[in-house]
Amino acid sequence: MTVYYNDFPQSDRDEYIKMINLDELEERAKKVMPEGAYYYIASGSENEWTWRNNTVAFNHFQIVPRALTNMPDPQLDTDFMGMKLKTPIMISPIACHGIAHQDAEVATQKGAAAAGALFSSSTYANKSVEDIAAAAPEAPRFFQLYLSKDWNFNQMVFDAIKKAGYQGIFLTVDALVSGFREANLRTQFAFPVPLDFFTRYQGTKGEGQTVAQMYASSAQKIGPEDVKRIKEMSGLPVFVKGVVCAEDAYLAIGAGADGIVVTNHGGREIDGGPATIDMLPEIAKAVDHRVPIVFDSGVRRGSHVFKALALGADLVGIGRPYLYGLALGGAKGVQSVIEQLNKELLIDMQLTGCKTIADIRHAKITNINYTADNLRSNTDPERIKPYPVTKENQLKAGGTDTVSGASHL
Repeated sequence: MTVYYNDFPQSDRDEYIKMINLDELEERAKKVMPEGAYYYIASGSENEWTWRNNTVAFNHFQIVPRALTNMPDPQLDTDFMGMKLKTPIMISPIACHGIAHQDAEVATQKGAAAAGALFSSSTYANKSVEDIAAAAPEAPRFFQLYLSKDWNFNQMVFDAIKKAGYQGIFLTVDALVSGFREANLRTQFAFPVPLDFFTRYQGTKGEGQTVAQMYASSAQKIGPEDVKRIKEMSGLPVFVKGVVCAEDAYLAIGAGADGIVVTNHGGREIDGGPATIDMLPEIAKAVDHRVPIVFDSGVRRGSHVFKALALGADLVGIGRPYLYGLALGGAKGVQSVIEQLNKELLIDMQLTGCKTIADIRHAKITNINYTADNLRSNTDPERIKPYPVTKENQLKAGGTDTVSGASHL
């Protein structure tokens, strides 16, 4: 069913999603989202080379299976900054969840809480931090900060998130201006749903503005001194979000950052930059366990989560897939996306003898330069060819056992 904010259609679904993998949700989401909103999510900057390679580059690393491990029942529980999480998969911040669902970030928080995952909300969220927190009062949550030029605005944000029980800040430093997002220009996308912090501070709704216009209100220069100032003003741990090289990891830690987020903004900013997974090993070596590392960009499989953890991440964020899940199923759709990745991750853990998330950090990962493709499986609906029908290959009366797939002959 669809509801409307002014003339903008919003999903109001609340249902678990059946899927084989996360990739198939991207096409299904088109059926419930208008074109401009869909491509705001499903696109990158310029030629989208970095956006595509964020996922393809996971093929540069291979998981080495282990045998005779005598290990049953792997567990996904993990600790992060004193928080007890049921999964190492987290909800990375994205603006304006209202383009996917009428309950926006409130539904996303509920889905994350149901899956036991860390949730993070954006400065450009539709729902208030108070409403988000009320949706799952005991759930862990972080706040992603687009630092404003106006420090009174920043202080208002800090006061609100601390009172609402947010447990840390992801300071975005890789989006001082908007990347050249051609899809947004072609569809003339502007935020169609009010953004809470702009409403409460400026009396304006923040709707009708383009991505570039929204970014223009944020700080175009951020330095080490800003990390220190944010920590002092907020009284919360601060992670520097947007680190893609060892030099910046050293700089962030030297500025007093409590952690770093290895991300290239999902390929939405600089096109032609390296995939985040390719840069993670050198960053992890530079950090050397001094602070936690959060990783995101391009994650679509449980094996991607496994590889990121094995290469040095403490938590692994997902972005676009959970918004497709939000559009297709609301809070339960978000939960379904996380649980799909959990299923795949548990298989990888079982087949490598990793009982815990901590064990994955010692798993064997190799780097063989295959000329590997990133095609979907041969049974994917977009690739599968019509199956030949012959007298010899048809089932007898009784059909197929839908559980096992065996025919009733």
